Amino acid sequence: MDAATYTLTTAPPPLEEYLALRQLTGLTPKRAEQAGPALANSWAWRTVQTQSGQTVAMGRVVGDGGWYFLVADMATLPEHQKKGLGRAVLSALLDEISDRAPAGAYVTLMADLPGQRLYEQLGFERPTNGSISMHRRIG
Repeated sequence: MDAATYTLTTAPPPLEEYLALRQLTGLTPKRAEQAGPALANSWAWRTVQTQSGQTVAMGRVVGDGGWYFLVADMATLPEHQKKGLGRAVLSALLDEISDRAPAGAYVTLMADLPGQRLYEQLGFERPTNGSISMHRRIG
């Protein structure tokens, strides 16, 4: 990540930029009433902004602060990909977990195809115990 071009912050993106970033990167679109609590109640955030202040990459951690942490909303605008932004966001989030969480913390994520290589490079492993990802939507 080029520090002359981008700034990594610990603040969540503004609501409209969060919604736009999700949509423009292929994540499931969300409504403002869903996004507001996500922005306010996450355990940690990292965003990358251009010098003009536009949010171009993001990621967050949802967690209990004790042992369980979920990396979510990893996204980088297509025109800013392949510049190390996703790696910078995820590395900073993992560093914060290492710094603040008790030993033995468990970090998980949903690995969409484009991010799988990065996640594996940063130490994430596929389950070998027969576990699978499952989900359920409410409403």
